[in-house]
Amino acid sequence: MAVIKLNGSEAAIASASNVGFAKLVRVLNNKGSVQVITHKNAGGTTLGTVTLAAGEIAYIQKAPSDTLTGAATSLAVNVNFAN
Repeated sequence: MAVIKLNGSEAAIASASNVGFAKLVRVLNNKGSVQVITHKNAGGTTLGTVTLAAGEIAYIQKAPSDTLTGAATSLAVNVNFAN
């Protein structure tokens, strides 16, 4: 099991967020259905998307100025792996 260091508080990413200029983000789909998370660069170009199942957690690496967007029930927090 990975040990993570929290660098902030979890918040919804219903609108584009750089998640505290994070380089690594823990994202939770806190909903009973799938959600799509969109990763964009600072210029607004989509770099990729990922679909998270209900209750699924993903760790997304990004540039500090890149943004993530999901839904009101997509929760994200800036993290680092501690091990």
